[in-house]
Amino acid sequence: MKRETLFLKAVIILMALPVLAVCIFVVPPLSSFVAEVIPKWAFLQYVFLIAMYATAVAYFVALYQALKLLSYIDRNVAFSELSVKAIKNIKYCAITITALYILCLPIILYVAQIDDAPGLGGLGMIITFGAIVIAVFAAVLQKLLQNAIDIKSENDLTV
Repeated sequence: MKRETLFLKAVIILMALPVLAVCIFVVPPLSSFVAEVIPKWAFLQYVFLIAMYATAVAYFVALYQALKLLSYIDRNVAFSELSVKAIKNIKYCAITITALYILCLPIILYVAQIDDAPGLGGLGMIITFGAIVIAVFAAVLQKLLQNAIDIKSENDLTV
């Protein structure tokens, strides 16, 4: 393992810990609170719970793909189709997170309105827009990397 990417790998692992803690300690009580706030539509707690855990799975998959990308950099194969595939998977994970939060945003905003917690609605929108930004950035990076690989293979054929 190279020292250049060791710090980035440690940061990625540290990024996983708060999300894991939220999945264990915050999401279950929050979903039961949704059932208390909206008793006519108590089934929405399960929709909310499934969407939040699916979001967490997509987040962890994106972190794993980032770790794979760093390992490709360690092995000096950063400009390869494997890297493009990892970035493409990160893009799909970000799109999935965006879609799931858009699905749950009405529930989050309603609970925030009932509980008089405007920060909760803002947090849901920040996560949604953050995931959109990551998806766009990953798409641009994927296109740039693909173009660099094409130019590199073209140069290899020329020489």
